[in-house]
Amino acid sequence: MPDWQNGLFALPSGADFAGAFAQGLILRMRHRPPQDMARVTVYANSGQSLMALRQAFIRRGPLLLPQLRLIADLGGGAATAPLARRLELGRLIDAALRAQPDLAQGQSVPELAASLAALMAEMQLEGLDAQALERIDASEHAQHWGRALAFLKIAAGYYLSDPPQDREARQRAAAEALAGAWARGEGLPQGPVVVAGSTGSHGATRDFMRAVARLPMGAVVLPGFDPDQPPEIWEGLDARSEDHPQARYAPLVAEFGMPPEWLPGTAPDPARNRLISLALRPAPVTDQWIEEGPRLGPLIPATQALTLIEAEQPGEEAEAVALIIREAVERGQPVTLIAADRMLTRRVQSALDRWAVIPDDSAGQPLPLTAPGLFLRHVADLFGSEMMLDGLLVLLKHPVTATGLGADFRREHNRYSRDLELHLRRHGPAFPDGAALREWAERGNADSKPWALWLALLLDRIVPLAQDRAPRPLTDRLRELRALAEDLAAGPGGSADVSELWAKASGGLARAVLDHLAAHASLGHDLRPGEFCDLLYDELQGQAVRQDVAAHPLVRFRGPREARTEAVGDDAGLVILAGLNEGGWPQALPPDPWLSRPMRLAAGLTLPERRVGLAAHDFQQAVGAKQVVLTRARRDAEAETIPSRWLNRLVNLLGGLPDQHGPQALAEMRRRGRYWLDLAELQARPRLRLAPAPRPSPIPPPPALRELSVTEVKTLIRDPYAIYARRVLGLRALDPLRPEPDAAGRGNVLHDIMDRFLRGLPDLPETPAAMKARLLAITDEVLAAAVPWPSARLFWRARIAGVADRLMADEAARLARGRPTVVEEYGELGIPGVDFRLIARPDRLDRLEDGRVHVYDYKSGKPPTDKQIAHFDKQLPLEAAMVRQGAFKALGPADVDGISYIQLGGEGRTETREFGPGFAEQTWAGFVALIRRYLSGERGFTARLAMERSDHASDYDHLSRHGEWDTTQLPQTQRFGDDG
Repeated sequence: MPDWQNGLFALPSGADFAGAFAQGLILRMRHRPPQDMARVTVYANSGQSLMALRQAFIRRGPLLLPQLRLIADLGGGAATAPLARRLELGRLIDAALRAQPDLAQGQSVPELAASLAALMAEMQLEGLDAQALERIDASEHAQHWGRALAFLKIAAGYYLSDPPQDREARQRAAAEALAGAWARGEGLPQGPVVVAGSTGSHGATRDFMRAVARLPMGAVVLPGFDPDQPPEIWEGLDARSEDHPQARYAPLVAEFGMPPEWLPGTAPDPARNRLISLALRPAPVTDQWIEEGPRLGPLIPATQALTLIEAEQPGEEAEAVALIIREAVERGQPVTLIAADRMLTRRVQSALDRWAVIPDDSAGQPLPLTAPGLFLRHVADLFGSEMMLDGLLVLLKHPVTATGLGADFRREHNRYSRDLELHLRRHGPAFPDGAALREWAERGNADSKPWALWLALLLDRIVPLAQDRAPRPLTDRLRELRALAEDLAAGPGGSADVSELWAKASGGLARAVLDHLAAHASLGHDLRPGEFCDLLYDELQGQAVRQDVAAHPLVRFRGPREARTEAVGDDAGLVILAGLNEGGWPQALPPDPWLSRPMRLAAGLTLPERRVGLAAHDFQQAVGAKQVVLTRARRDAEAETIPSRWLNRLVNLLGGLPDQHGPQALAEMRRRGRYWLDLAELQARPRLRLAPAPRPSPIPPPPALRELSVTEVKTLIRDPYAIYARRVLGLRALDPLRPEPDAAGRGNVLHDIMDRFLRGLPDLPETPAAMKARLLAITDEVLAAAVPWPSARLFWRARIAGVADRLMADEAARLARGRPTVVEEYGELGIPGVDFRLIARPDRLDRLEDGRVHVYDYKSGKPPTDKQIAHFDKQLPLEAAMVRQGAFKALGPADVDGISYIQLGGEGRTETREFGPGFAEQTWAGFVALIRRYLSGERGFTARLAMERSDHASDYDHLSRHGEWDTTQLPQTQRFGDDG
């Protein structure tokens, strides 16, 4: 082909690269016989690009296709599985960490092995061997970098040895061999060779592109090339300008000159490309903006196809994007969403569900988020961590568990799991084991007994795994993981092969990941549970499952990298660039535990900012599309966000060019975006606006109550509605899903300790030292039996020990005055003429030497003040009134000497409260008058009647619909059970 023009070519930002490349190649071959097209070899940079190029040729009518190849396949792929290489590196790292634990902090061995393998791959692509590390002077860096470098030299000497094993090394060797042979005139291709869509981001790829461009029938077509940059900018793009979008092209431009267009006139909006080019100039840019900004001309036409959405929250951003997509679909216009933030794309996909619009998502669903992948992660989390109630329920309620016996048994399984949950929430233990399940099976429903015994056997296997935190061979951990996962999925007597664990594409892929790990497990070091979980998650995360449903033909979700060759152009239609925040697009750079920035430069490696530069090029390519929407959210779940640096530059440039109507153009962009935000807000408004609920004050049929405990009287005064919900409706808050050593649990344990201490009082007086020893011995027994959390046991034991001296000194003084006669014993007192009784279980009632009784209450927190007792906290005065009226059989009617609180925390003091003559009688009379009003229906049970603080919560706030009303509103009484 003597008329073939070789060299470097380019297509501008925003061009339909695949379509323009195909059209340009067809035009080049239009005077050749049709079969000559099959002699052309086209190399692409990714599988997605290859598919886009193939489709572009097919859409242009019947013709023979060129040979489509991947640059990464030049060397034939990896000779050794990448996983095997990472496991070998992990063994090296593990040995190094045992010798130098401070070599790397905060990362597990699998994470370090993955980062080290990426560094080795980069060195191979850049043509560097272990000798490149010798160029780094360790004395110029901190000591920890020196230790990392010393290990790195050892690892590189092992990893980078011949023969080449990795895809990167083999690609580099093949590219160098081809380039050398072609330079000598040997083995020249018999047809044209074209590299399409690669940016030359790696040294091996760039060298191959150079060799192809020099071929007589070679060509390199660059995507997203910026022809508007002045020559001095191109000359200034060096190794320290890695964050610029055109930095990868600078060496090629220096060697081959400015590339001509592969197909002229393909830029949808050249004026906008010039604007973006100026906005993205390397810093400092202010002088260039002042000098070159006026040459851009009027900016309103250049931005008329740009829309800027600045939402307040990510959810609002996703809703607006979903509305844009829906509107485009209704018009029959293709629409492409490009985002680096996968959480955002999932939000948008969820918003599109309301209209049954399923996008064609190139990323698919990550395997760890599928049912089998998530199930394997949950099972792996059992290794090295105690099984708690919430963890058990996560396994039992997972859609994969117990699916080996069919859908009918799965329904039974769900019912048994619910019953078990309610039992364990109420009765514990906090760490369920096989013994607890067997006990429940014997006392529970006979139908659920086989299921409970099956689960008990599984827990017998899980508990030892949770307690085993020592390093163990990867082969053993994989075998245990697989066996446990299959038995959980099978159910009692079921089969894992018919369960949902290995079903469908996601299950097959999960099985393949485990098989691949097992095939190379012998190469890995002995892993701790956390390292095993990290390794498993990394391997699962590397796989994705394409949706097995029919996607909408007009809606595509793509990643930023795909903006280079297939995410823009006529097929893309409307392009939405979403999530334009720092940390999202561009994404935050991961820390490098091996080499600092100066060390990378000294070794001949690129700076980490190269990733930012590649992301910047993706942005520049995508923002040049025919019609573009830019979106971001001002806040995320944690704090305010920072706009993406490229969006920030564009906004600042427009705002600084008033003579070109830049501020007006920016305002128009925002106005167009505001339309979609307003539409999203309008959509979120309910069509039918319900009136807010009134503040409830229900009056049930009398008698509303038949009994009340003295501890509930405080709630009756402060929040009567809570008493109504608990006592009348019979509603009780569920116990927490994960039992924690909270204040309530601590109080119960401390009360139990003092109860056992008092019941074990000897007949003869004890010395304070003996009392203290007995108290601490009882404390150890109770904590061992009742508190399963080791840290809580230590903390609570220290708390008792800290106040034991003061507590026992006061106790000796109390025992000198009298003896505890009632300890945690039940008593009741009725109201004459009414079917109602007040019940109590006092902590301690001491009969004194003079026959009177002193009422004590243990407090693990701060005791109530006299003022609080006078108005709300009536427990001890009411217990005193019950003592006077003989409510406790062990005492009979007796006078009361006083009321006191014994602190089981703080300083361990005993605090006496005011108890004047007639105080108990007045309190009782006031209570009787109050309760009669509730029993007769004269007063309603008002929600949050007199809360001590407005931010105090009630278990029944959701039932009373608090929030729709506040305490400034008068309550609305409502009678139940009346005919009227």
